[in-house]
Amino acid sequence: MEQSKYSYKATKQGLVSLSVTNVGWEKTTPGHKWGPGIRDHYLIHYVVSGKGSYQFPGSKPQQFSAGDAFLIYPNTEISYQADENEPWEYFWVGFTGSDAATVLSATDFTAESPFLKNIPYGSRVRQEVEHIYHASGNQFSNAVEMAGYLYILLSVFMQGAALVHQYDTAVNYVQKAMEYISRNYAYPISVENIASYVGISRSQLFRSFQSLLSQSPKEYLSDYRIRQACHLLEDTTLSVTAIANSVGFDNSLYFSKAFRNAKGASPSAYRKQHQ
Repeated sequence: MEQSKYSYKATKQGLVSLSVTNVGWEKTTPGHKWGPGIRDHYLIHYVVSGKGSYQFPGSKPQQFSAGDAFLIYPNTEISYQADENEPWEYFWVGFTGSDAATVLSATDFTAESPFLKNIPYGSRVRQEVEHIYHASGNQFSNAVEMAGYLYILLSVFMQGAALVHQYDTAVNYVQKAMEYISRNYAYPISVENIASYVGISRSQLFRSFQSLLSQSPKEYLSDYRIRQACHLLEDTTLSVTAIANSVGFDNSLYFSKAFRNAKGASPSAYRKQHQ
């Protein structure tokens, strides 16, 4: 059997809140395997025919067939393999962003059980993945359109959840903090400002961020500002000083240092590489 594959992989920086990293469809050859290894983003597979297996930490290989879906979490060692006699065919979409963990927490996917069997809304899942694929491209407008269809896809999983998920306290705190940061990152806000807006202490905000995102609120704010700066470096002719001021850094030297620490290159060098 010949292997068939159609895929798209993003080559430019995506949106901060949610962005597609790759998307596609594949009809695999018998026994085709990936892993063991890790991905640096979330990755959903939906099986449309055939069979295969997926192994994740703390579990024996799980068997999948048409109508099943499984989720790969970032930086988690996994492997998956097509059946020798009936190799599977699946659609997939990879994504990242600050909204990803929060949205996925409202679905039936969990780290302990990252799969769904025989979902009744599979045709919707396939349709939305196809929409994402047909919207693919490396223009900013493509990224926005793909993100829109990705939100719709994830809403399908949310609507199909077997249980009504109640966000726990930490998720509520982090989501509210993210909203504040997205609206005010261009101003000289502090972690104290964020905690005050959320209505909790700085230490409680810190614990919430660490438990959900494995980073501090200060680190998240800096990462958010740097990612916004990347967009401006790629898509505008603003000076480095103007960009620093636009994303909340009142000192261009400090901005350049923070940018180099995050991206491994100065703002000017990054612009040359990506324009």
